[in-house]
Amino acid sequence: MEFKIDTKSTYTAITPETELLSANLAGELRQKVEALEETGSRNFLIDLQHCTSMEMAAGNLLQELHEYIYNKEASIVFAGAQENVLQGMKQAQLHLSLNLTPSIIEAVDIISMEVLERDLLNES
Repeated sequence: MEFKIDTKSTYTAITPETELLSANLAGELRQKVEALEETGSRNFLIDLQHCTSMEMAAGNLLQELHEYIYNKEASIVFAGAQENVLQGMKQAQLHLSLNLTPSIIEAVDIISMEVLERDLLNES
């Protein structure tokens, strides 16, 4: 699968360049996140703008990825989901546990706030 990677100072944006958010894609996304962690990336923004449909099996893998990242005291936000993908996530009730935002700007805000919060908590 093709991914566009954009590394910023506080996060790494990963954009899958495919229309189907499949279980295979979700698995490859986890592998990509793990590889990027080895290069020092900690926080991730997953831009779903190109995904127009979703396999329900992908939802569980995205949930596992979310838990994996937060157990490492890092952040992950899924942004820009198309309406069909968003509806699939809501049907699977993923919207209750995943960080989902309609835009990249909001995703960056969440990551920035969580980084700040962790920094403040680690100071005390």
